[in-house]
Amino acid sequence: MLTKQLFSYILFVFSISLFSQNKVKTLAQSLDSILITKPKTYKEIDKILKPYQRDSVKVKTIIQKFNSENYKEGLAYEYIKLGNIYRKYSMYNKAEATHKKALEVSNNKEFQIFSLNMLGVDYRRKNIYTSAIDYNKKALEIAEKIKKPNSGILRSMEVSYNSIGNIYILLEQYNLAENSFKKAIKIAEKSGNKWSISINNENIAKVKEAQDSLDLAIFYTQKALTIDKSINNHYGRMICYNRLGKLYIKKGEFSKAKNFLKDAIPIAKSVKNPYYIALIHNNLGWAYTKTKNYTTAKTYFNKSLEIAEKRNYKTALAEIYINYAEYNQLIGNYKDAFTYHKKYTNISKELLNDKTSKYVNDIIIKYDSERKTNQLKDLAKQSEITQLELVKNRNFWIIAFVSLLLFLAILYFLYRQRLFAKEKRILTLEQDVLRSQMNPHFIFNALNSIKHYIINNEQKNAVHYLNKFSKLIRKILETSALKEVSLKEELETMDLYMNIENIRFSNEINYHMHVDKTLNLAQIKVPPLVLQPFLENALWHGLSSKKGDKKVVLSVQKHSNNFIEINIEDNGVGRKASAKIKSNKIIKRKSVGIKLTIERLNNFIKEFSNPFSISFKDLVDKDENSIGTKVILKIPTQ
Repeated sequence: MLTKQLFSYILFVFSISLFSQNKVKTLAQSLDSILITKPKTYKEIDKILKPYQRDSVKVKTIIQKFNSENYKEGLAYEYIKLGNIYRKYSMYNKAEATHKKALEVSNNKEFQIFSLNMLGVDYRRKNIYTSAIDYNKKALEIAEKIKKPNSGILRSMEVSYNSIGNIYILLEQYNLAENSFKKAIKIAEKSGNKWSISINNENIAKVKEAQDSLDLAIFYTQKALTIDKSINNHYGRMICYNRLGKLYIKKGEFSKAKNFLKDAIPIAKSVKNPYYIALIHNNLGWAYTKTKNYTTAKTYFNKSLEIAEKRNYKTALAEIYINYAEYNQLIGNYKDAFTYHKKYTNISKELLNDKTSKYVNDIIIKYDSERKTNQLKDLAKQSEITQLELVKNRNFWIIAFVSLLLFLAILYFLYRQRLFAKEKRILTLEQDVLRSQMNPHFIFNALNSIKHYIINNEQKNAVHYLNKFSKLIRKILETSALKEVSLKEELETMDLYMNIENIRFSNEINYHMHVDKTLNLAQIKVPPLVLQPFLENALWHGLSSKKGDKKVVLSVQKHSNNFIEINIEDNGVGRKASAKIKSNKIIKRKSVGIKLTIERLNNFIKEFSNPFSISFKDLVDKDENSIGTKVILKIPTQ
């Protein structure tokens, strides 16, 4: 009997030894196989090495082998897996350091993306949210530049968006969170990753629940649950059942809530997830409280409290304490109700303070753990950071100074361009005015009139008007290049102009000028030839079509210290009759004199404190018949 037992024992030991040898041999064969082909993608490496990735000893053995063979992709893969093992056991600083090694050794974009995403998860678990988002966004930036991403990169992009969305939920930025989850779903649909579609739909449900959109939260949870059932995802079903139970409690549909929660319990136990076991029992306690089955409710609450307090699940405890406070209040146990409500308040504050302080100070606390373990190394890093900051600040000021110089140069260039444009415009106006005053018709008609005197042997008149014509032409040429002339010179030029034009009207025009004797005309400045277009209008639009007495009166007066007023009054046919005559003419001449004058006046008064004004007044008799037109021009003097 003893011999038989001894034989059985020896056989058992031999079997274990043989099994172990086969395992070692299998790992060795796998390593030999992979080092021959040295695959470049995560998926190809994972096919061969996935069975060994839960054992940190084996992972470290593989790292040594790949390091000696300088197999970069394999090293990056193993560092990612080793970091994941550290994170699983809440060794977040080690996980972070290992994932940074994965990032350092890899020159392959796929593994860089994986490493950055894992660092994002590490920082999220440490509640350093801004840095977590930064790493996930860096991963996305690399991935989105790849024109034809493989399935591994697409999966990484899903992870990036999912991680970013979860961080936004923690920071209560729900719209940003929902957008991130929807982007993850879009990519997952392209790659056919149903598991990812399920997770992100459940995450959107979480967002909708936080926003109190219960019907939408149920809709997205049911979508996730349908997918989980189709792919036999027990973990996903557990999460969906628990969320549906909670949502239906909030809606007051307690029977539905209990059914979903009871379906969730055996799954939570089978996957050995104490966190969800605590949450599900809490929700069942809450559901039974709402239906006044207090005995059953207490049983569930006690179970959830036992698990959550033992493992210090703070977020779960916050939910349990508030529901248990409500339970105690309903059964009349006000002292315990007060106690648990106070516990809820304290833990909520603690969670909020943790989240806020870690979010605000994430840059500082990144290196806290390293400072505790290696003060000298940390000081060296701080010194390096300070030096980099100094260089950065110096570069910033250099760039700022150069940018400022460039900005000032651009401003000066634009100012010069504007100045040149202004000068060009002034020159154009002056040329237009000169062309307007030196109108070929005017010159031709004036010379024709003088020729008429010569033919008729009226030498005195011919010489008299020729002198006046030459003086007028000389004045026009002299003043056309000037910005301003004295009012005295302007009135003299207009007197010459009217004398020449009167020849064409057979001297029928009675032209009179009235000037306020108190005015010093030599000191008052106006643009040259500013009055000519108004006199020309009076002659050719007002008086040319009139028969009988024809009169033009130009008067200058000063009503205030700031303005002079120049009035040009004619007894012509009036503006309405003139417009009618003009419309019936076959050849229509486009008048631009008044428009040019207004532009010149605008330019002239730029440095004055007051604007100019031009107004036209129709003169009528007592029967409202037109008896002429009056132009009122006010020009500032200061």
